[in-house]
Amino acid sequence: MIGVFFADGFEEIEALSVVDILRRADIETDMISVYDKKEITGAHGVKITVDATIKDTDFEKLNAIVLPGGAPGFSNLEKCEALMEKVSVFSRNKDKLVAAICGAPSLLGHRGILKGKNATIYPGMEEHLEGAKASTESVVKDGNIITSRGAGTAIDFGLAIVSYYKGEAFSGELAERIVYNV
Repeated sequence: MIGVFFADGFEEIEALSVVDILRRADIETDMISVYDKKEITGAHGVKITVDATIKDTDFEKLNAIVLPGGAPGFSNLEKCEALMEKVSVFSRNKDKLVAAICGAPSLLGHRGILKGKNATIYPGMEEHLEGAKASTESVVKDGNIITSRGAGTAIDFGLAIVSYYKGEAFSGELAERIVYNV
């Protein structure tokens, strides 16, 4: 199961398109609030109701943590120490995936997770990829870490996560089904 984590100010395209793509791929995906509430407001005023709160989440059942960007969404994610501790634990476990988009890769950089890795981030935030080799690619996969640049790369990001679990052929078929880059 994949947990996509939500905080107020999340970037709607980055979070919801990834959830949609993962669910289309029949990958069990929960939307999880970092708060004690289930209604979260996006960076552009879109209100959503998530599936669970972080307190309700059994991290042992998660195979991946996905961190959307958006301002101040990714900063609000970083304020959740319980989540940040799990991000660190997952990053050290080769059987777990950590994926972050837009400004959220900065959370990985701040925790030293990206040292010696290739990564990408929202343009102009490269200094937050502490210890990483910064790339301008849309999506960068290095081991069990996937990073992406922003809202315009959200579909690529979601498909990269699908590819991680189900292979490139399946991901390509899904891209065709949603008429992406056909």
